[in-house]
Amino acid sequence: MRIISGEFRGRKINPPASMPHTRPTTDLAKEGLFNIIQHRIDLEGIKTLDLFGGTGSISYELASRGAADLTIIEKDATMYEFIKKNMEMLKVSNYKVLRLDVFSYLASCSEKFDFIFAGPPYALGTIDELPKIIVEKKLIAEGGYFVLEHTPRNAYEKFPGFEFQRNYGTTVFSFFTSEGERNEEKED
Repeated sequence: MRIISGEFRGRKINPPASMPHTRPTTDLAKEGLFNIIQHRIDLEGIKTLDLFGGTGSISYELASRGAADLTIIEKDATMYEFIKKNMEMLKVSNYKVLRLDVFSYLASCSEKFDFIFAGPPYALGTIDELPKIIVEKKLIAEGGYFVLEHTPRNAYEKFPGFEFQRNYGTTVFSFFTSEGERNEEKED
């Protein structure tokens, strides 16, 4: 796993040999995601939320590109420690990693974020609740995005706030906004 761009570009992160319940976003899909995002949001100085932090790959990329405030939610103890260790190794100080269940965190969250990413386990039975909760609770800041990583068998076109999706083989990213008023003409 490598950091694609920014201050830490080219740095390799070696995930633990046994990653419980973790499926890192592939470099190809991650590169596609950030190509889309960087044309829509100035990542410098933004406030981010990484749900199901896993290896921390998305947050390392955000930190590398200048995000000012990173919150990472990861309930697994091994991955929680792994993320902390790598943030310290990269000398990132503007982050907090919370060892919590994502749905417990969202139930009490009232902050707004410029960029929210969720890469849940593909077998998560409650995956469809994520965009409902995030849009309903108005956690996406004006001009911001929530991106949900999922498989092609999930469809979110009719969900409130849905804007568009991009497919990278077995990985699909659905993009949501707070108001759902943008259109695809803003595409890169």
